[in-house]
Amino acid sequence: MLDKLRQLKPNRQATMLLSAAGLGLTAALVARSYMSNRIEQLEADTKGPTIEVVVAKTDLQKGAVLSEETVAIRQVPQAYAHEQAILPENFNNAEGEVLAFSVKGGQMVLWPMLEEKRAPSFAHQVEVGRRAMTVPVDEINSISGMLEPGDMIDLLASLDRNGKKVTFPLLQNVKVLATGQRSQSDPKSGERRDYSTVTLDTTPEQAHQVIAVREQGRITALLRNPQDKTAIDKTSVNLEGLLADAPSAAAAPLAASGAAKAGVPILYGGQQAEFTPEQLNLGKGNPLMNALRAITQSATAQSTNTEPSRTTAPMPAAMQGSAQP
Repeated sequence: MLDKLRQLKPNRQATMLLSAAGLGLTAALVARSYMSNRIEQLEADTKGPTIEVVVAKTDLQKGAVLSEETVAIRQVPQAYAHEQAILPENFNNAEGEVLAFSVKGGQMVLWPMLEEKRAPSFAHQVEVGRRAMTVPVDEINSISGMLEPGDMIDLLASLDRNGKKVTFPLLQNVKVLATGQRSQSDPKSGERRDYSTVTLDTTPEQAHQVIAVREQGRITALLRNPQDKTAIDKTSVNLEGLLADAPSAAAAPLAASGAAKAGVPILYGGQQAEFTPEQLNLGKGNPLMNALRAITQSATAQSTNTEPSRTTAPMPAAMQGSAQP
């Protein structure tokens, strides 16, 4: 019996196969146990508190605008929700914003993924069809620096016509958009601010009128109570006529002076001649000046004679053409 057992020697190859099978079975049991524990843990987490977050419906590229068509709401475990995730109750603040980064479909949309908001420019304060016009001011016509953005003012124009000052209302109930570089959106501190310009809210036609008057006269601002809607009567003022009178008023003195230049009478040797002011210019080379020098020289030569005699100098050629008996 012992001899037969000694003859049954284990095969080396069979031993290796049995060892591998045992190790594989052990690994399978360990993996099964791990997966079971993991599934139980996930199920426990899922059964915990959840929270709704905003996620992308599809892949969104950089520059995409957030809207109800591009995002969706998904419930995720609270433990896995990002602290910067956009929640449905806050989506109104994010709607219309632009993405600064690309977002995969199903991925939570975070606040840092949005582009930073830029402060609107001053042009956005000007309504469609209106114009913002800046006019220079001084201490008098800016109400001693007491104008504030948002105030309502009247503009009076002063023009000089035929030596008289004409003052009339130019614009009424005009809104002040800015004083200097301080616009209505800036907080009011109550302190006086120095500025040299005022920006007004006008129509294109009103801006044209202000430019025309500013070139020919002076503009003064009058502060108005915001509740005062009373209009000043200016039906008797013809602005276009006043502005059109400027060339004619300046031309009248020139016409009068032109009439005076018709001629200057000159008496010489019992005869009369007329010369223009240009001909009376006593500059070098002037015909009249040359004639006067000749007369002077002739009188000097006659004064050397002992016997007095009367000599009549000939009339200069320049004077003969216009002489009158």
